[in-house]
Amino acid sequence: NIRVWNLLNRDPVFCDLAEHPVALELVRATLGWPALLSNISGNITGPGASAGVLHADQIFVPEPWPCSPQGMNVAWCIDDFTRENGATEVVVGSHRWNRMPTEADASVRRVSAEAPAGSVIAFESRIWHRAGANTSRDERRAAVFPFYTTPIYRTQENWFLSLSPGVVGAASDTLLTLLAYKSEGFGLVYGRSPR
Repeated sequence: NIRVWNLLNRDPVFCDLAEHPVALELVRATLGWPALLSNISGNITGPGASAGVLHADQIFVPEPWPCSPQGMNVAWCIDDFTRENGATEVVVGSHRWNRMPTEADASVRRVSAEAPAGSVIAFESRIWHRAGANTSRDERRAAVFPFYTTPIYRTQENWFLSLSPGVVGAASDTLLTLLAYKSEGFGLVYGRSPR
């Protein structure tokens, strides 16, 4: 499995995906607004890749977790997601357990999130999941994974240190809010929201 970090610096298309209306509608409905873009990475699973470790993405919240999600993934499928090429496997209903999986949960039933290229797969941060094993002979499974959180948590990627000035200068007000460059709900700088 290959992970490519900080896609915002790599091409403007990833900024567009981070603030895509479909993604933001899901974020607003699940987390409310404002929200933060915690990270955006490319995940590529190649032929022969082993399955990932079962986990939930809400590791940043102490257990027991609150009954409302604190984050969510909006996965953009670059390739078809199939069971054979390592589609993300999810444990249906695990968001109700409000905890991380343990070794005792390793054999819990998982379902492959199968979808054609161009689809969006969204799931909140309490859902147990893992990358599936890629048992195909020659198919990769690539996706862009923006991960959003409620604004009380630090982002995984430190945008203030990692983003190139050109990305920040070209960012829309919505993207600036997602990156915490605008302070709507995040705090003021000398009494007002920074640009």
